[in-house]
Amino acid sequence: MGFAEIVSRRFSTRGFDGRPVEAESLGKILEAGRLAPTAKNLQPQHVFVLQSAEALAKVNTLTRSIYGASTVLLICFDRDECWTNPAKPGFPAGYVDCSIVMTHMMLQAEELGVASCWVGSFLPDELSKEFELPDNLVPVALMPLGYAASGVGPSERHFSRKPLCETVKYL
Repeated sequence: MGFAEIVSRRFSTRGFDGRPVEAESLGKILEAGRLAPTAKNLQPQHVFVLQSAEALAKVNTLTRSIYGASTVLLICFDRDECWTNPAKPGFPAGYVDCSIVMTHMMLQAEELGVASCWVGSFLPDELSKEFELPDNLVPVALMPLGYAASGVGPSERHFSRKPLCETVKYL
């Protein structure tokens, strides 16, 4: 499967069948995130793999957007390790770094036949408290992983794309 097919097929899965992600596939997904570029190659990302019944129960109290996934990745950055552009004080590159890491992992998951969803619907402070994260770690997103439940497909909005001329300008 080529890259164009991977990016055109991938959609946010909002219903999983509960089957576990195989260790080999999960390892490849995590490795894709490890290889992602980050600002100044500081690699401030921290990925927590939530798979235990206890961890999944906790995360399900913090968001309704896990959709029955057997594995959830919690992606954070270390504010002490990430770069901040002096021209943009107060906006650490860790948010962008984690977004790149997540994109790599989502596309690797798609290539392996593992469904995913990017979840930002949670309160970071509550998540940090529930998982006892140190103060220097900033939660950016959650990524449920697994296999789509029968009948689950992309939302109608998935196919609505602006034409390239509305999103790209040549200067």
